[in-house]
Amino acid sequence: MFPASVFQLDNGLTFIHQEIPTTPVVVADVWVRAGASLEPKPWFGMAHFLEHMIFKGTATLPPGMFDYAIENRGGVSNAATSHDYAHYSLTTGASCLEDILPYLGELLLNAAIPEDEFIRERDVVLEEIRSCYDDPDWIGFQSLLNNVYQCHPYGRSVLGTEQELMQQSPEAMRCFHRTHYQPENMTVVIVGGIAQQPAWELVNHTFADFAKRADCPQSEKIFEPRIAEVRRQELCLPRIEQARLIMAWLVPGVEQLGTAYGLDLLSVLLAEGRTSRLVRDLREDLQLVQGICSNFSLQRESSLFTITAWLEPENLEQVESLICEHLDDLQTQGITEQELARTQRLLCNEYAFSTETPNQLTGLYGYYNTIAQAELAVTYPQQIQSFDTQQLQKLAKQYLSLQHYAVTVLKPC
Repeated sequence: MFPASVFQLDNGLTFIHQEIPTTPVVVADVWVRAGASLEPKPWFGMAHFLEHMIFKGTATLPPGMFDYAIENRGGVSNAATSHDYAHYSLTTGASCLEDILPYLGELLLNAAIPEDEFIRERDVVLEEIRSCYDDPDWIGFQSLLNNVYQCHPYGRSVLGTEQELMQQSPEAMRCFHRTHYQPENMTVVIVGGIAQQPAWELVNHTFADFAKRADCPQSEKIFEPRIAEVRRQELCLPRIEQARLIMAWLVPGVEQLGTAYGLDLLSVLLAEGRTSRLVRDLREDLQLVQGICSNFSLQRESSLFTITAWLEPENLEQVESLICEHLDDLQTQGITEQELARTQRLLCNEYAFSTETPNQLTGLYGYYNTIAQAELAVTYPQQIQSFDTQQLQKLAKQYLSLQHYAVTVLKPC
């Protein structure tokens, strides 16, 4: 049973509330369907840049006023942007929410995006982009995404490029903001020490007067990406001591959520913990890798299953071959009941540990409501427990093909 209450405001905004009477803390998290996948060409990078500019004030709220208000009351705020969403959170004492949330609402609904602040903040974002190119793991993963998704928006960096940012203008950003920062695209989640009625009244009052709707250019519709072969790329980087091997498979997006949960299980079974198949064989027994992990990334349109290894360059070919052998064994020999029970236990425990605090709950509910629907957030343990060994073996055969994957290799120069 879903422990929170879900409301639809008259203007179309979704409000989710869960009271936790035992805590004096409240977290308010605002999720907006305004991620990088909605950017039209040539506005790439704008969704993330806008996240920065949201805090630069409105016609009635000077830049820095929100920060002063929240810090003066001992609260903290944060924000993030992905391909599928942007979200803005604040954590504060329950008694302070009534004073602080209207500031955040004013910024989100009526961002002024002033020209002088735009130019100043663009330099901050440009530096953020440059610093990423000092991180070999970021370079490797972004190259992999380009290799996998190619023309699809998921293949672009959320940050954009220096060239793309220099082409943007405050007017274009205002247009993007007033097109997408509208109530039907917004979910406000409040969890913690505040009762439902005052929380509802506060949200209803704060998120009432949205900026006049604009109509910016639409992002280009891209068909679902496919990998029809083993798609390879190799990069040489001067400042790395170890090679990286990243293998990736395209798997279904949120429309096949049951499949996604099964792929989560396969990811843990393969490479989480010392007794998982790849860690035990390649790191513990053969000592061919320094580290190896597997990850399943759920996304709205098309998700990604990856296996990443850190290793010496001379072992690259052998390690890729052994990973493929393990995947073949998974598909032909199957999974033991003991392995399945361990994997289910691990994931259910991780879920329990990740749903203990108001911060974790607002993130969980907001994320699910933005890419699917909030109530699905709490079905995860039951879904994980519902799989049997034959179902997982079938998923491995269907989605972890040895003929259709992408591989990116990073080598020291």
